[in-house]
Amino acid sequence: MTTTDPVYNLQALIRCPSVTPAEGGALSALEAMLVPLGFKVDRVLATDANTPDIENLYARIGSEGPHLMFAGHTDVVPVGDEAAWTHPPFAAKIANGELFGRGAVDMKGGIACFVAALARHIDRHGPPKGSVSLLITGDEEGPAVNGTIKLLKWAAAKDESWDACLVGEPTNPDALGDMIKIGRRGSLSGKITVHGVQGHAAYPHLADNPVRGILQLAEALMHPPFDHGTDDFQPSNMEVTTIDVGNPAVNIIPARATASFNIRFNDTWTADSLKTEIAGRLERSAAKGTLRPGRNPVRFELAWAERPSHVFLTRNDALIQSLSGAVEAVTGRTPKLSTTGGTSDARFIKDYCPVVEFGLVGQTMHMVDERVSVADLETLTRIYETFIERWFGHALT
Repeated sequence: MTTTDPVYNLQALIRCPSVTPAEGGALSALEAMLVPLGFKVDRVLATDANTPDIENLYARIGSEGPHLMFAGHTDVVPVGDEAAWTHPPFAAKIANGELFGRGAVDMKGGIACFVAALARHIDRHGPPKGSVSLLITGDEEGPAVNGTIKLLKWAAAKDESWDACLVGEPTNPDALGDMIKIGRRGSLSGKITVHGVQGHAAYPHLADNPVRGILQLAEALMHPPFDHGTDDFQPSNMEVTTIDVGNPAVNIIPARATASFNIRFNDTWTADSLKTEIAGRLERSAAKGTLRPGRNPVRFELAWAERPSHVFLTRNDALIQSLSGAVEAVTGRTPKLSTTGGTSDARFIKDYCPVVEFGLVGQTMHMVDERVSVADLETLTRIYETFIERWFGHALT
C-alpha cells in the first residue's frame, strides 16, 4: 500500500493515540508519508506558561508561488467509555464498509485524504507548479494556545506566505458535497458576579439574596435579540451557560451569584462593539432593580474571557469556485456556502490568507464509535485532487 490510498493513511494516523496534548506518534506517521513525496518537514515545539507544550508540523513542497496551504490537526478528543466502543478506538478497524476510530472524522480523515490527493497528483503530473504546504497542529482540540496560532507566527517569521488555505475540518452535515464553510461567526464569553449579603434563610431582612440580581441580569443579556442576521450570517445568539451560587446549604442566603455566558455573533458586530453593548445592557438592568425592595441597586462585576474569536467571511472567487467546482465535478452536488457552526483554526489563518473549510461528514465526530465511510474517503480524495488541479489552474492564469 502507498500514500495514494487514503484508507492506508488514515489507519496509520488513527493507530497513534494522539489525545490532546499528546503527539502520540501521529506527526511522525504524517512525516513518514510526506518526506518520500518530496516535502521538507519541520517539527515545531510551542510552549507557553500554564498550558501544555505542543508539538506541531509544517511541511512544504516547492519554493515558488502560487502557494496553497492545507491546515488541520492530528490531536483528538478523549475516547470516553472505551468499553462502549464496538471496536477499539485506536485499532482503525474496518467493518461493514466503515473505518472506526477516534479522529476518523475529526480530523485525521481529512489529512489522510489530502495526502493521498497530493500523492496521486505527484504520480500523475509531478509536483504542483508552485508550492503546497501542510500546517498541522496538535492543539486544536485543546486550549489552542500552542497550536496553529504559534505555528503561523513561526512560519511567517521564516518569510512563509500563502495565497490560499483549505482547512480539512468535517463540514458536511449529511453527505459529501453538502457544505463549504466560507466564514465563521465570532465567539465572545464572559462572567457576571452579583454581590449580595449572606445570611440565614429565616431572617431575610438581615441579608440580600444575589440570586434575584443574577436572574435579572441574565434576562437582560438574552432579550431583546442582538440582531436579525445578515445576508451571510444567521442572527447572533446569546446563551447563559451557567448560573451558580456555590452554596451547599439550603438554609443560607448566598453572598454572591455568578453567571457565565457566550455569544456567537455575526458581522453586525465586532468583539469590542459587543462588549460595549453587553456592558450597557447590564448597567441599565442593574440600575432598574434591587435584590430586595428598599435595598441598594444590584451590584455586579463583569469579567471577559481572554482571546475572543473574531467573525470573518472569505470573499475569494478563485478559492471558492475551485473548491465548489471540484465538489460538483466529483459528487454532482452543489455545495451550500455557509458560515454556521462553531469556531475553528480558520479564525487564525484568515489573518494570513483567504481560507475555506471542507472535509468529511461530521455526524460521528467526538462520539463513541466515531467512524467514516470508506467510500467517502475515496470521494473526498478525488475532490481534493480535483481542487488542487483547479486551484493551481486559476492561480497560474
